Amino acid sequence: MNAKQIQLKSRPEGLPNANNFAEAEVALAAIKDGEFLVKNLWMSVDPYMRGRMIDRKSYIAPFEIGAVLEGGAIGEVIESNNSEFPVGSKVNSMHGWRSHYVTDGTEITRLPQTPISESHFLGVLGMPGMTAWTGLNRIAELKSGETLFVSAASGAVGSVAVQIGKLMGARVIASVGSDEKAEHIKSLGVDAVINYKTCGDLTAALAQAAPEGIDVYFENVGGEHLTAALNNMKDHGRIAVCGMIAQYNDTVPTPGPANLAQIIMKKLKIEGFIVFEHWAHYPEFAKQMGQWLAEGKVTAEQTVYEGLSNAPEAFIGLFEGKNRGKMIVKLT
Repeated sequence: MNAKQIQLKSRPEGLPNANNFAEAEVALAAIKDGEFLVKNLWMSVDPYMRGRMIDRKSYIAPFEIGAVLEGGAIGEVIESNNSEFPVGSKVNSMHGWRSHYVTDGTEITRLPQTPISESHFLGVLGMPGMTAWTGLNRIAELKSGETLFVSAASGAVGSVAVQIGKLMGARVIASVGSDEKAEHIKSLGVDAVINYKTCGDLTAALAQAAPEGIDVYFENVGGEHLTAALNNMKDHGRIAVCGMIAQYNDTVPTPGPANLAQIIMKKLKIEGFIVFEHWAHYPEFAKQMGQWLAEGKVTAEQTVYEGLSNAPEAFIGLFEGKNRGKMIVKLT
């Protein structure tokens, strides 16, 4: 059979655009013994994918020009010669940006039976949720009664981080990019919200929201946000660095904050992390998050685009602030 794919046509300079992507149709070989055919139902688009579009060494290999892109996907087995993955099985993979694929099951995870939509395994029960949980529990070691600041708080990771922060007993301050997002994020129980696009001086706005200072900063943005956080951290504060989306599309190097001496004066701990290095703790996270979802303590948010052809538009939308919660694409 033939499968549709989204391939990288050219490497973006600055913000990606539709011309950087190409839709193609490729023939798939018949499945062999031990293999099975998967039809993708949902796929993820994530900011980290922008870094893979640059031809440079990183923690994960760059995408190749003319090759199908990769990313998280949820699919259904529609033909199988593998007893561990019978027809009808729902599976989680990194074979997104395509309609179908053939696999022998390597690095494929079969989803458990659950009343929760399988799409949430790309969001609150997947990498974004696990990232938020890891950053707060294992990296920053957030404690009850502390003050937490989360940037990009309406995004896939940030919207989960603010909710976990509240469940862990913290006072939570969120930064978002619109009044509409600010009103919505308040409904998740955060204590203070800053619209960084209209607040003027972000350092001053953060000082007003947290007059006694910040214990933990969950970093998703970088740039002005990191500067403001450093100015407002308490002594011995901790910063968990998840991402720096503010500079992913920069065409020239971004100067570092001019106030890095705050790290010394305040004895701060700053640690970057890649969630895949903590995946051994996923069962612990999934058990806790599953309980929170069942009890209605966490809201699973999604922004859904329809159709594989619209995957590039969904991806570009991440950098234009068009998502609330997890940005996903429904393929069927």
